[in-house]
Formats: sequence, structure tokens, C-alpha cells
Amino acid sequence: MGSLKGLDKRVPLSYFAMQSELHMNELNKALGDISSIRRQMARSTEFRGYGPMTLATTGATAMAAAGAQAFWLPEPSKNIAAYLAIWISTAALSATLIGTEMHGRTRRIHSVMADEMIRMAVEQFLPSAGVGALMTLVLVRYAPAALWMLPGLWQVVFSLGVFSSCLFLPRPMVAAGVWYLFTGLFCITLADMRAFSPWAMGIPYGAGQLLVAAILLFTTREAEDEN
Repeated sequence: MGSLKGLDKRVPLSYFAMQSELHMNELNKALGDISSIRRQMARSTEFRGYGPMTLATTGATAMAAAGAQAFWLPEPSKNIAAYLAIWISTAALSATLIGTEMHGRTRRIHSVMADEMIRMAVEQFLPSAGVGALMTLVLVRYAPAALWMLPGLWQVVFSLGVFSSCLFLPRPMVAAGVWYLFTGLFCITLADMRAFSPWAMGIPYGAGQLLVAAILLFTTREAEDEN
């Protein structure tokens, strides 16, 4: 009798544990399904986290950096470290401006899908940024004679990031990718130290970012008019 009573006490506890585990599995599955649905919705939604004014500002920043190089660094090929410092710091500043606004703007516009949209935007552009950084490091460390190719290669790699991002940006953004691709190829055709000219970076990125800003501004107004 004592053993039966002990069994009766244990059965409800084990049954309760099994039911709790079943409910937790169902809850985890439901949460996973919700996350999957959000990812699918994010991939089919046009990303509006990039602000036209901020992108135009990064274009002006590139032109200002070109002006600074022309004034303080007349012979960049003789001071590669200073040249790299100017343009890497300009890129870091631009990325910070874009990233800061993107975070707040995406949360305001995309609401519950904000995290997925931000993650998707970063995933699309991160590979090209990583390739650009590693390529710079390798050329500086192991192939300094080929450093004149950097401005063109930076623009070509940047174009790949733009093309990748076109999956969730307005269709006309392809024009910006084409711009960066051809300006990069043009810089490479110079095949000498002229590629270090401040305007070999200032004009492509200055005009390119203004083009991106104009496309975003135009398509945003067009979408608002349709609504």
C-alpha cells in the first residue's frame, strides 16, 4: 500500500512535467514560426531606413575630404599612410552617420520588423566592406607597388555592395551601382599614380552618394503620391 501511495504522488508530478515540456516545445515552435514570417516579410518589403539627407551629407563629406587632400597632401604617392588615413576616416565617419540614422529611422518606419530589416541591410553590405578592408590590408602589407589600384578597387567593391542591396531598395538604385562600377574601372585604367588624385575619390563618391540620395528622395515622394 505504501508503495502505491508513493506512486500516486509521483505520477501527477511527472505528468505535469511532461505537459510543461510539451507546452514549451509548442511555444518555441510558435516563436520560431513568427520569426520566420517576419524574415519573409522583411525580405519582401522595400527598405526605407536610409535617409536621403544623410546620404547627401556623406557625398559632401567625400568632396570635403578630396579638398583636404588637395590642400594638405599634394603628393599622396609619397605619403600613403596619410592618404589612407584621410579616406579610411572619411569612410568611417560616413558609415557612422548612415548607421546612426538607419537605426532610428528603421525603428520609426518599419516598427515591429525593424530588427529584421536592419539585420538584412547589414548582411547585404557587410561582405563588400569586409573584402575592401582585407584587400587594403593585403596590398599595404604585401604589394605596395600595386597600391595605386586601391581607389578603383574600393569603388568596384562598393558597387558590389550597392548591387547586393538593390534586392530590397528601389529599382533605380542599380544606376548607382553602375556608376561606382564604371568610375572604379576608369580609375584602374589610369594605371599609374594619377589614381591617387583627390578627385579620383572625391568625384565618384561625392556624385555617387548624391545620386543615391536623389533616387531615395524621388522614389519616396513617388510612393507617397501613390498612397
